[in-house]
Amino acid sequence: MPDAPSADQSKPMPSAPPPVTHDQAFILQKVQPALLGLMDGSVSTLAPIFATAGLTGKPLDAFWVGLAASVGAGISMGLAEALSDDGLVSGRGKPFARGVITGAATILGGMLHTLPFLIPDLQTALTLAYVVVIVELLVIALIRWRYMHSPLRQTIFQVIVGGAVVFGVGVWLGKLGAGG
Repeated sequence: MPDAPSADQSKPMPSAPPPVTHDQAFILQKVQPALLGLMDGSVSTLAPIFATAGLTGKPLDAFWVGLAASVGAGISMGLAEALSDDGLVSGRGKPFARGVITGAATILGGMLHTLPFLIPDLQTALTLAYVVVIVELLVIALIRWRYMHSPLRQTIFQVIVGGAVVFGVGVWLGKLGAGG
């Protein structure tokens, strides 16, 4: 009867991950948290802002909802990123810095298409906000292409379709709430 393997021979010890290069660290610690925030801020605030604009017909109401949604999402995303891991095992860097980057990028992503609602004319505000949303989504796609090496056509399609779905839900809910 063969000898049973000893405890140290039964399973190989996992090796340490290879060291992270400077470029990889930049992507993991700066670009990825910023991209996460921009995507969340740009997309998650669409529905409440455009639903409010459709529901109330008042651009300033949409602005305040957009401001609240952007800041609230920024705080939430910043905390989630900062508390997700300590960065030691993943190589993702200091949690506080990642949280600040993600939170600030989330607020920025939500506020860019919120600012047009400071224009008192609803149709003008909506038109400008639509243009800003398209530019935001294209910038996100370009960042994904440049730093994450995603195929450009595919990433544009994914980001635009995702944004369009959320945007459509916001417009639909605004019309539904307004009774038509």
